[in-house]
Amino acid sequence: VDYEGAGTVEFLLAPNGEFFFLEMNTRIQVEHPVTELVTGVDLVREQLRIAAGQPMSCGDLMIRGHSIEVRLYAEDAANNFLPAIGKLAVFSPPEGPGVRLDTGVREGDEVTPNYDPMLAKLIVWAPSRNEALQRMRRALDEFVVLGTTTNIRFLRELCDQPEVVNGATDTTTIDRLWPNGWSPNVSQSIKNAALLVASCAEANGLQRRTSSNSIQDSSDGPVSPFQTLNRRYP
Repeated sequence: VDYEGAGTVEFLLAPNGEFFFLEMNTRIQVEHPVTELVTGVDLVREQLRIAAGQPMSCGDLMIRGHSIEVRLYAEDAANNFLPAIGKLAVFSPPEGPGVRLDTGVREGDEVTPNYDPMLAKLIVWAPSRNEALQRMRRALDEFVVLGTTTNIRFLRELCDQPEVVNGATDTTTIDRLWPNGWSPNVSQSIKNAALLVASCAEANGLQRRTSSNSIQDSSDGPVSPFQTLNRRYP
């Protein structure tokens, strides 16, 4: 192959150790941030140096730590991963040590069906795989996107699956984990929080009505919302 520049070679690895060549692409991959984080090499910079006829500047490579990348998509994971549209009313990505975000969108942008639904790539780095997974979980928990449906909750749940934790995933993992399709796992703590919010909202409305009535009868003070937190609602 008469080619000089950045390239990626793809293989399939079988459980018995056999591997099969798939293709060679004359470009960097979507997952190139993972390579950059574990090697400390700016692949785009090196690609430009090669194109300009300059030698690579990275020298001998050394792998350090562990990196994980997920793709944040505007799609409905609970509906066969169909693309979603909408205006990004809120786009608040996580920050912190070992957290990287590659994105081409910002708050206020419109997500349309005319382009690829990928909104961002979230990448983390840590000294070990377990620490990297913990960092990814925290980053996904802090990622807030409002205005369109995303796969954040699916990615967060995927990080807790034993196959992912143990690094034993393959091309059939998702189909085996959710043979009937994925649906959000609503924990009891989330249900309890929702009930508390509903109770507070109801109590707050009752307080406003009582406060309005107290203008005519100043002897009765407003009702505290905490007095109705134990009420049950259908």
